[in-house]
This record gives sequence, C-alpha cells and structure tokens, in this order.
Amino acid sequence: MIIESFPVGALSCNATILGDEISGDAIVIDGGDGRDEVLKRLAARGLRARYLVHTHAHFDHIADVGGLRARTGARALLHPADLPIYRAQPALVRAFGFSMPEPVELDGDLLDGDNLRVGSLALHVLHTPGHTPGSVSFAVEEGGASTIFSGDTLFAGAIGRWDLGGTSMEDIVDSIERKLLTFDDGALVVPGHGPSTTIGKERRTNPFLGR
Repeated sequence: MIIESFPVGALSCNATILGDEISGDAIVIDGGDGRDEVLKRLAARGLRARYLVHTHAHFDHIADVGGLRARTGARALLHPADLPIYRAQPALVRAFGFSMPEPVELDGDLLDGDNLRVGSLALHVLHTPGHTPGSVSFAVEEGGASTIFSGDTLFAGAIGRWDLGGTSMEDIVDSIERKLLTFDDGALVVPGHGPSTTIGKERRTNPFLGR
C-alpha cells in the first residue's frame, strides 16, 4: 500500500494519496485545494484516482474538487451533513479574501461504517462530528497497523475548532473518545494540518481529552 501525505493550498491542508500498487488504483483524501499537486503525484506513481473523499467541507479541503474530478474521473464524496457548508463556501471565503470555484454536484455520500475499496486497500469511514456536523475521519490498516486521517477533528496536542456553527466542544471530544481513542496506542494519526501524532500520545498528553 502507498500512503503519501503532503500539504496543499494556502492553508497547508494535508492531502493524502492512498494507492494499491497491484491495481494502480487510488483514493485521494482532502485533495480539493491542491489539484495540480495531487495530479503530479498520482502521475509520478502511476496511480489512477477512483475516489476523492473529504473529511469535511471547508474550502481548504474541498475547494477545487470539481476540477480534480474532471481530470481524474474519480467519484467525489462527502458526508451529507456538510453539504450546506460546501454550498455556502464561495461566499464565505470571498469575505476573507480567498476564492474557490462554484460547488459542483458530488457523486455520493460518506456514511459512518462505509468501506471504500480499491484493489486490496479498504478505507473505513468514521463519522466524527464536532468541527462540522458532517466531519468524518478515515482509517486504513496494513499488517495489523492502523493509520487514521482525522481531518480537523484531532491534531497533535489539540482538537479542531467547534465554534463555527452547529456543533460544540462536547461533540468533538465525544467523537474523538468514542471513535478514535478506541484504536491502539501505536495507531498513526495524520491530521488535516500540521505534524502527525499517535493515538497513544494524544491519549496521554492532549489537554482536551480525558477530562
């Protein structure tokens, strides 16, 4: 399995390519604000994107999903609870001096418990509301080791903002404790921004957890 994470866009969102070497198929996580970089890295590895998935609908994670889909033919997916946020993003980001293309119709929903498969690779969907109502995290396993892609839900030493509308601090902490802290201490966590961490480190040291 190929796992390649890299920052894209003005806010350095961590995009990830998950690839199956045998089939040459791939899943792209949060690549919507880094179309050209994602395309370059897919081509360098000889991979074809089959799914474009998003941890949530803020522009730095999904802005140009339409452009990336047009170039790859992949299916673009989002949790349905975040569709209102996705549709409202262009007007919102203009107020902060950014821009994004008009939203496109997406190809389907990400729901809790879904498994997306490409070749032998299976990506598990965990609904982790709190940063947004439709925030999800993803988990993949290889050789008994788990990697979690937590979006803006869990960071190294911090948690995501919960004050952007429709959620609370209790929501995001509950999501982390019920859905993410169930993984083994050694599970790697790749957040939506910043450095990676592990479940064990966050369980022991994150000041927002274990209250």
